[in-house]
Amino acid sequence: MTSENAAPSTPPATPTASGELKRLLTEIPDFPKPGILFRDVAPVFADGPAFRVIVDEIVTRFAGRFDAVAGVEARGFVLAAAAAYATGTGLLVVRKAGKLPGEVIAESYDLEYGTATLELEPNQLAPGARVLVLDDILATGGTLRAAASLIERAGYTVAGIGVLFELAELEGRAKLAGYDTEVLLAE
Repeated sequence: MTSENAAPSTPPATPTASGELKRLLTEIPDFPKPGILFRDVAPVFADGPAFRVIVDEIVTRFAGRFDAVAGVEARGFVLAAAAAYATGTGLLVVRKAGKLPGEVIAESYDLEYGTATLELEPNQLAPGARVLVLDDILATGGTLRAAASLIERAGYTVAGIGVLFELAELEGRAKLAGYDTEVLLAE
């Protein structure tokens, strides 16, 4: 068969954010406590091309609608830093209690397996700044709801909430009613 008669080759499929998450997300049973199935996104972050696809997808969904990005400790920091760099916007960090210097505002919330407190340094951005909140996983919604509350209490507007992966059976999205919430992969 000559090249003129050869079947046209199919170009490789363009990777999608959900496809990359399905391919690379790992599950670790009984972490951090017995009975919890931990979804680890570290392999996603370690794969440069996959990480780029994921960051590009999340910022595209909110394009032109935010002035800064807030990352929720700890894996949200990774996403937020990459998104802020990719879009040339500012970066806020929403940290666990006791890790920020100076004046902070705090918000306590319930987790899937306990309670916790988040903090934010106010006065980092202009009043009314539009902030995109990013984290890795949406489970019960408590963490992201607390982060959104901190953003609003600081005088900013929550432009949206973006997560890589949602545990839909925990119904955390209900706590985020009223916020534009984008999930790259729901289970």
